[in-house]
Amino acid sequence: MANREDFLAALAPLLAAIRETDVTNPDAATALAAKFPIDSPQVQQVKQLMREGVEARWLCERENEGVRYSRVQKSTDGSLSIDAVHMSGPGMAHAHPGGEFDLCFAVSGSPKFDGRPEGWTVYAPGSWHVPTVEGGVMDILYFLPAGAMKFGPQPEGATAVGLQAKR
Repeated sequence: MANREDFLAALAPLLAAIRETDVTNPDAATALAAKFPIDSPQVQQVKQLMREGVEARWLCERENEGVRYSRVQKSTDGSLSIDAVHMSGPGMAHAHPGGEFDLCFAVSGSPKFDGRPEGWTVYAPGSWHVPTVEGGVMDILYFLPAGAMKFGPQPEGATAVGLQAKR
């Protein structure tokens, strides 16, 4: 059975690619998908280990308003933090002071995260959203530069992204 150390080891090549990716680049998600497509062996291994961790409850062991979550790795010295989330429906509104990289995995149904199918999503610094999964259930990894995330309503000057941006 997988454990946190196995999971972090499987994430290592993805983390290296994320660190080399400019979160302000509008094509950042496309660049990550080119390096690590959703159907690549590396990403599929991460998906499997995450699913095992969620089912065993060593990942996403906390719950708030129907969303299960956990911190996989804290940010140290300005590095990326990693959060794991298992969700369907809306999550908690938050801003991304340093941006956000997401890797989304379909669990059941035909889910979309903020209107996008499973795969990579990148939000620029200064963006804000209500993360939302529609059409099913997803496991999601959030990679946050310097671990920066601010929960709450849309701050003045923040750009709304995702589903609420369509309204």
